[in-house]
Amino acid sequence: MTSRTAAMSVTFILTCAVLAAALGMGLRQSFGLFLAPMTIANGWTTSGFAFAIAVQVLVNGITAPIAGQLADRYGSRMVMIAGACLFAVGTTGMAFAPDLPTFILFAGFVNGTAVSLSGFPIIVASLGRQLPPDMRARATGLGTAGSSFGQFMIVPLAGLALAGFGWQAALVAMALLGLLVIPLSLVLTGRPPAPAASAVPEQTAREALRDALRSPMFWCLFWGFFVCGVHISFLTVHLPGFIATCHLPSYLGPASIALVGLFNAAGSLLAGELTQRWRRRELLMIIYASRAVLMGAFLLGPKTPETVLLFSAVMGVLWLSTVPPTVALCARLFGTRWLATIFGLVFLGHQIGGFSGAWLGGVIFDRTGSYDAMWLISIAAGIFAALVHWPLREPPPRVVPAAA
Repeated sequence: MTSRTAAMSVTFILTCAVLAAALGMGLRQSFGLFLAPMTIANGWTTSGFAFAIAVQVLVNGITAPIAGQLADRYGSRMVMIAGACLFAVGTTGMAFAPDLPTFILFAGFVNGTAVSLSGFPIIVASLGRQLPPDMRARATGLGTAGSSFGQFMIVPLAGLALAGFGWQAALVAMALLGLLVIPLSLVLTGRPPAPAASAVPEQTAREALRDALRSPMFWCLFWGFFVCGVHISFLTVHLPGFIATCHLPSYLGPASIALVGLFNAAGSLLAGELTQRWRRRELLMIIYASRAVLMGAFLLGPKTPETVLLFSAVMGVLWLSTVPPTVALCARLFGTRWLATIFGLVFLGHQIGGFSGAWLGGVIFDRTGSYDAMWLISIAAGIFAALVHWPLREPPPRVVPAAA
């Protein structure tokens, strides 16, 4: 294979991976738009709807390590195809759920599993295996940026479908759109090849997990990602509702989520480049501390369309910029052979935090009629995340036997 052909192959793989990540993120981040119309139409509480989305986030986290190990053993392609099909079933079930428990079943348990099977950690780990080591952080940044661009493109489209055709038709359209992940996933690796006969005996999944769970560095990443999940789920699910409580124009709800996605494309690319060049620990500390400062300024400042859009843009730069340095640290600390499994376990922390942010935001609002307490919790969590990365010590590159 010539260098030009190899470059074209890498470009094609990256393009398909970015589009698959964009679809998955954009569709998932659109669910918060359905809170108001579905609770009004069905007589559900805000916390009831938020609990269903919180269950989705939690189930996603619990099943992510399992999906990662399936991808590590059998390849990403079939795992993602199964996830796309399951997402179509779950989202269609959300549209026609006759009651809240059924809605929780489809939105929470079915779609939570679907997102794990076709989600961003699977794509990132596949790129980590297929691309040269010096491209991994950059590719992760590109994938994260692509997923955010999907949020920018798909959330407004979901809002238009919601306004034009109603929430049931909009959910069915989202289910069909999710099936496009199937052709995009065909370029990702199938079953990883077995190691060469002369290779050093490779580390088993159990040994890799044991080493990770015994490492204090793993828990620094886990709890940092927990806070990232709190922030993202709280804002995704409740920022449109918070904007409504401020008596601002309704268009600001979808616009704010879309703007977060647009600016996160730039933030993720920047984070990918900085991860290549800078210490990951300091980068993560700066990102989380900046989130805390930004949320504090927004909470104390005036609530106008201009400040909402400014907050969304700056938060977008910080949104998923935690992913490239976190993935890079996982690879550096624990190797790439079981990267999907170990990053899936770190991602579990993110999703436990996501469950907390989505559900707790709804509970606080139902009990107090305000999101102020949740903003304060989010600010404190950002400070905690900045501090929890302080003990991280990045080792020199380690050599871990990997699939040939």
